[in-house]
Amino acid sequence: MAVSLYQIAVDCHDAGALARFWTQVLDWRILYEEPEEIVIGADAGALPGIVFLTVPEAKTVKNRLHIDLSPDDQDAEVSRIIALGARRADVGQGDDATWVVLADPEGNEFCVLRPKKTLLD
Repeated sequence: MAVSLYQIAVDCHDAGALARFWTQVLDWRILYEEPEEIVIGADAGALPGIVFLTVPEAKTVKNRLHIDLSPDDQDAEVSRIIALGARRADVGQGDDATWVVLADPEGNEFCVLRPKKTLLD
């Protein structure tokens, strides 16, 4: 393969706080840390990672790219992540959606899906 996904970049105001939120959500760890750039991942050899980059501008619209999480127990995971600092978000998903949309502490939307048996479920 000529190319592989290395990491996902997230612009934010407080890279440290947002990286630590996501390490708790994903049970990952900080792999690299500078004041304006923090990389997290499952471990140093696992790809992709997520890099949080400090930028001056604020988030202004719905994210066009977002993270989907696949839990064993959707309700329990939503409650746990909200306790970590997320909040429910409405992006027009409707009441019949099988996923729950949350926003991280800086407003980046992500979804908690219903439990999956396989990647194709």
